[in-house]
Amino acid sequence: MSLKFEVANTTEQGGRRGALSLPHGVVQTPVFMPVGTAATVKAVPQDALETLGGRGAEIILANTYHLYLRPGHELIRSLGGVHKFMSWRRPMLTDSGGFQVFSLAKLRKITEDGVEFRSHLDGSKHFFSPEHSMTVQIALGADIMMVFDECVETPASWERTRDSMALTHAWAARSKAYWEAHRHEVPWHEERGGQHQALFGIVQGGMYADLRRESADRLVEMDLPGYAIGGLAVGEPREVTREMIALTLEHLPKDKPRYVMGVGYPDEIEEYARMGVDMMDCVLPTRAGRHGLLFIREDPNDRRSAVVRLNIKKQDNAQDQRPIDEGCKCSVCQRYTRAYLRHLFASGEPLGATLNSIHNLSFYLETMERVRVDLAGA
Repeated sequence: MSLKFEVANTTEQGGRRGALSLPHGVVQTPVFMPVGTAATVKAVPQDALETLGGRGAEIILANTYHLYLRPGHELIRSLGGVHKFMSWRRPMLTDSGGFQVFSLAKLRKITEDGVEFRSHLDGSKHFFSPEHSMTVQIALGADIMMVFDECVETPASWERTRDSMALTHAWAARSKAYWEAHRHEVPWHEERGGQHQALFGIVQGGMYADLRRESADRLVEMDLPGYAIGGLAVGEPREVTREMIALTLEHLPKDKPRYVMGVGYPDEIEEYARMGVDMMDCVLPTRAGRHGLLFIREDPNDRRSAVVRLNIKKQDNAQDQRPIDEGCKCSVCQRYTRAYLRHLFASGEPLGATLNSIHNLSFYLETMERVRVDLAGA
C-alpha cells in the first residue's frame, strides 16, 4: 500500500498515537512538519533536519506554486523528483498551490475552470486548474499531495464562503479523477515497487459551523486516503480556530490521517494534537528564527511549563553566557550562548538564522515527541 495509517492508542480527549507508513518511510504521529517552501527548509541543511530533536524531521513539506515557477516541475521530474533533487530520503508532502494563489489577490482571476494568476517573480501569466496542480505535484513526487482548493478571505460572508466551498468540492472531484488516472506517472513509481502518492482532501467552510460540517461530509464521500482542514490561521481569533478544528474532527474518519494546515505556535500544536490532529505544518519556527525570535520554556527544567518567546536582539543578551534554553538538548543550546547568537544577528551573519532556526525546529519536534509519549501511555 502507498499509505497505511495505524492508530495505536486514543485518549478520552481524542488524541491519537499512531504511525503513518509512506513510500519513503514511516512517520510517527502526531507529527509537526517543517516547511521547505522551495525544496529547502530555509537556512537549515538536510543533514541537520535529519537529527533535530534526536529523531529528526520525519516528514517535511514543499510548495507546489514556488517549485512550479522556479526551477519548474518538468526539470525536477527529469532529475528524478523532488526527493532526489534536494537529497531528502524521508517522506514529503506538497501543498496544491491553492493558498499561494489565494495570497495573490491582486494578481489572480478565479473561474470554475481554475485560477489565472501572474507570477510574483516576473509578472508572467499562468493558469492552475485542478488537473494542472495534479500534473505538477505528480512530477514533484512527494509522498502526499493535496487536492486543488480555494481559500476565502477572513472575514467573508456566508454566501461567499458557501460558493467558494462548492468550487473546492468540484475541484476536489476533478483532482481525484486526474490522480487516479495518472498516479502511476510519479518519478519513483517503479523504484518504489509500484507505489504511488496519496491524495488528501481539504475541508473548507470558513468560520461557519454548518459549512464546515457540509464540507467534511462531502469530502468523506469521495473516500480519499486522508483529510486536511484548511482555511484556518488566517486572522481569526484562536478560540475560533480551535472551535472549527474540533467541529471538523467529529466528521472525519477515525481510521485516516487528519491534517491541520498552517498552524501554529508550540502551545497550539500541542493542544491540537491532544484533540486528535495527526499532522501539522507551519513556517513559524524558521521565520521567527530568522527574525531573532526564539521559543523557550518558562521553567527550563520543566518541559511542560509555559512557552516563552525570547527576543535574541535585545541588549540584555549581549553578555549573557547562558544557552537559549538551559533545559533544551538541541545542538545549538549545547554549544552556543545567547551573547554569541545576539552578536550573529546584530552582525547580519547568516549563521545566526541557521542556528536560531535549528533551535526553534528542535523545540517544536521535542514538543511533539513529548506529546506522543503522553498519548502512547494514556
